[in-house]
Amino acid sequence: MLDIKITAASSKKEKPSDNVLGFGRYFTDHMFVMDYTIGEGWHDARIVPYGPIALDPSAMVFHYAQELFEGLKAYRCADGHIQLFRPDKNIERMNNTCRRMCVPEIPMEDALQAIKTLVEYEKDWVPHSEGTSLYIRPFIIATEPQLGVHPSKTYKFIIILSPVGSYYAGGLNPVKIMIERKYVRCVKGGTGEAKVGGNYAASLLGQKEAEEKGYAQVLWLDGIERKYIDEVGAMNVFFVIDGKVITPSLADGNILPGVTRRSCIELLKKWGYTVEERKLSIDEVIEAHKNGKLTESFGTGTAAVISPVGEYNDDGFVMTINNGEIGPISQKLYDELTAMQWGKTEDDMGWIVRVD
Repeated sequence: MLDIKITAASSKKEKPSDNVLGFGRYFTDHMFVMDYTIGEGWHDARIVPYGPIALDPSAMVFHYAQELFEGLKAYRCADGHIQLFRPDKNIERMNNTCRRMCVPEIPMEDALQAIKTLVEYEKDWVPHSEGTSLYIRPFIIATEPQLGVHPSKTYKFIIILSPVGSYYAGGLNPVKIMIERKYVRCVKGGTGEAKVGGNYAASLLGQKEAEEKGYAQVLWLDGIERKYIDEVGAMNVFFVIDGKVITPSLADGNILPGVTRRSCIELLKKWGYTVEERKLSIDEVIEAHKNGKLTESFGTGTAAVISPVGEYNDDGFVMTINNGEIGPISQKLYDELTAMQWGKTEDDMGWIVRVD
């Protein structure tokens, strides 16, 4: 068990009203920090006032991108208590990313204690309005001051918190997606299955060009054949074809193993749907659309939970999904997951962790 020392901020920030939160714009008064030194391990766990981090200009994170991050949320229920949704799966994925990035792992119980302690300490920042939550961003950076391409000998594990507004303030409306044929975000054997900043940096140009054409996000194809579907921007993706729910397999290591993705698969199977995790080519999706068998598509992720897709554009060939409206499976998943996260329904899956 961590011995977490707390240094209180000398002054507190004015909290923004729930209706102006947006996403990732405001941050709480405190953050969690813990250091790693080779030979000593993780040490000096502490909660300190939120503020700038002093690093040497030669710190290895700046030059060789040895870093990783996670994202999860804390939810305030109607009775006032605060809870987390499957934090163990985020920590499990974080440690998988640690192994891929040659970063020392953090024991599950220590990471969970750090998250819960910080959220409890900052509980007044968890917003109250419908659909709002407290976003939790744990991350690890390499801090050794040396210009050499090798794993760092020192690291910082930091957790920051940000109250966020409802992702769908205007309603659960389907988005339009551009199919990317020019750029790739990862390749087999790369870091696609790890939650690292480099994956997102690689996606920026394709995302920028899609937005300039009026599309919300990019559907990425595999980096070798440019044939098989990987994921949509910051989300995993599902297609309903001929009554079956199909999502790309994680087997090749190209795709981030989303916690919401996993939860959707488990719920769908529980409800009796046929779910296939397999290679899915863009040609199969186009053919299914032409034959009238593609009835629904949606993305899954922490920020949006479920993001229904109303349109795909493949270099000018437009596929409208379900008349541009949300489908019944997307709606059912959204309703079930959000009801569980905000404590409106009983958790019969064992996914909820109470903070207070």
